[in-house]
Formats: sequence, C-alpha cells, structure tokens
Amino acid sequence: MQRLEALAADAADLAAGAVRPGEAEAEVARILQICNACRYCEGFCAVFPAMTRRLEFGRDDVHYLANLCHNCGACLHACQYAPPHDFGVNVPRAMARVRQRTYTEYAWPSSLGGLYRNNGVVLALALAGGLALFLVLMLAMKGSVLHAPLAGDFYAVFPHNLLVAMFGTVFGFAALALAVGVRRFWHDTSPGSGPGEAYAEAATNALALKYLDGGHGEGCNEADDRYTLARRRFHHFTFYGFLLCFAATCVATVYHYSLGRPAPYGITELPVLLGTAGGIGLLIGPAGLLWLNVRRAPLHSDPAQHPMDRGFIVLLFLTSLTGLALLAWRDTGAMGLLLAIHLGFVMALFLTLPYGKFVHGVYRGAALLKWAIERRRPNPLQLGSE
Repeated sequence: MQRLEALAADAADLAAGAVRPGEAEAEVARILQICNACRYCEGFCAVFPAMTRRLEFGRDDVHYLANLCHNCGACLHACQYAPPHDFGVNVPRAMARVRQRTYTEYAWPSSLGGLYRNNGVVLALALAGGLALFLVLMLAMKGSVLHAPLAGDFYAVFPHNLLVAMFGTVFGFAALALAVGVRRFWHDTSPGSGPGEAYAEAATNALALKYLDGGHGEGCNEADDRYTLARRRFHHFTFYGFLLCFAATCVATVYHYSLGRPAPYGITELPVLLGTAGGIGLLIGPAGLLWLNVRRAPLHSDPAQHPMDRGFIVLLFLTSLTGLALLAWRDTGAMGLLLAIHLGFVMALFLTLPYGKFVHGVYRGAALLKWAIERRRPNPLQLGSE
C-alpha cells in the first residue's frame, strides 16, 4: 500500500512538473530533518541557520544548502548522531554527494555532465599530454623542436594570432559553459535581488573563505578531532595564485594592445612579477591540498569524488610547474619545447574547468550570495535565531 502511495505521489509530482529528490538529495533531506530538531550546530556555518528557515527540503533547497557547505567537518565531529549511531548523520559526505549531482545536472552542454564522474588524474594527464604532443609535432613540422636561443620571444615559436585564436576559443568556451551552469543553478535557487551590502558580504566571505574556519576560527577538524587551518591556507594559496596568474595575463594584454608593448617582458616587469607570484602560489596550494586530500579521514568526504578532486589539483600544479620552468629557461634553445608543453597543460586546464573541481567555487559563491540575501529577510518560520 505504501509503495502504491509513493507511485501515486511520483505521478502527481511529474504531472505538476515537479522534480522529486533523488537518492542523494533524499539522504540530505533526511539528515537535515534530524539536524533541524537538534540545532546543536547552528553556530558552525551558514548551512544551519539557513536550514532553520525551512521545515521541508526539496531538491532546490538541498542543492542550495549542499553548495553552501564548505565541508569543514566541524558538524560531523560535534554530532551525537554521527556514525556509528543508528541515525548515521554525516553532513559533509551527504552534502558532497549532492554537490557532484548539482554540477552534473547544471552542466552545459548537458551531455558533458557525465565528465564529472570520470574526470580524474589519468584523464587530466592524458588530455594535457595529448595537447602538448600536438603542439610539439607542430614545432617539428616547422623544423626542429630545439632551436637557437630566441631571447624569450614566444611569438617566434607560435605566432601571436595563432595563440589568441586557440586560447581565446578555449577560454570563451569555458567561460560560457560556467556561466550557463551557474545561471541554471541561480534560476532554481535564487531568492531574488538584494541590497548592495548582501553582495559585499558574499564577496567578502568567498574571498576570505570564512566558513573554512570551523565556526570558531580554529579551522577544519582532523580525523582525531584536532583543529587545523591548513586547508583554508592552502585554498588561499591556490585561489589567489590563480587570480594572480589571470591578472598577469590581463596586464600583458593591456601592454600588448593599449601600450604597444608585446612580450617578452623583463623579470622586473609587472606581468612577470604577477605571474611568478601566482605560479609559486599554484605550487604551494595544490601540493598542500593534494597532501590533505590523500590523508583526509574517509568520513569527511565522498571517496568517489577523489579522482575528480585530485585530477584538478594535479593539473593546476603541473600547469604552474611548466610555466615557471618556461620562465626559467626561456632564453635557451629548449624554450619552444617547454612552451609547447606548458600550453598543452594550460589548454587542458581550461577545457576541463567547467567539468571538474573548479566549479565548486563558482556554485559556492552563488550559494553564499543567496544566503547573504536570504538572511536579511524575516524568517518565515521564526523557529531559529540568526
């Protein structure tokens, strides 16, 4: 009889155009019902005060709360109902599983959403290696992979217009895919517009990685309950390293088109200084995150997502490593070979950005903005304090 009632409910929802939560979403909804009755973790992060504004958790609510979760582990270590309790409350793992479903569901083109499940170290290295080999073969067809020193002139190896066409296309596709995906997510979860201070708060929380402090400022939990800020700090190295490298590219573009100063640039000039600082950050950050990922307690995450996590981390690290190697040996006859290898890793990184771990930052930023807007409105339930 219960099965018949469930089928009838499914049919009614489908007829009304509603989407019933899947298994991962249903598990988060179950856990949040328990958390909503307990409220012990309200001060840990934004997830729990946002939870108190709801009595039921549909698909869109679950997707929003899952992306608001920063996976710090504080609630797991504080929870009296965590495994091995019969309730089996594990918020970080349940949220992680839903986040991956979010990325898959909102991916554009939709047919590529399955890449999230298969994107790992092997795929990342194979793609980067294949692209690098293609560029090396282009060099070989022009003459020789090794050449006389060219004083760091990349455009003597690959013409400027060719590089702009290749990387402009790849970057444009990645930006479009990310924009379409986050727009779909925002369409389903948006609370509407908010005041300017909500946008400022969301940006501040995202840039500071506020919710990786465990809710008490001491950081995420280790397996033995110890606190550590290592995860937050390595994320900062990675995030700001990426931004500095992007800034170096933007400044070089201004130099080239507005000031009429094409590359190469001296080691004391702004594009090189920004790129070097960013490259160092993208060595320290990913190396630290990979170390933490390998040794993290199994209950803190979804083991099925480790290949995706590590694939992105390794690709970031090798992109930076090859870039710094290119800078160090750009005045030698190996510059062309090093340039081809580096460009192969850069292209692979941007091609996989919309279908790998990178997107968690984009969706998390959207969730933080929703929370900043939502918390400024009256709680319709008046069941919890904020």
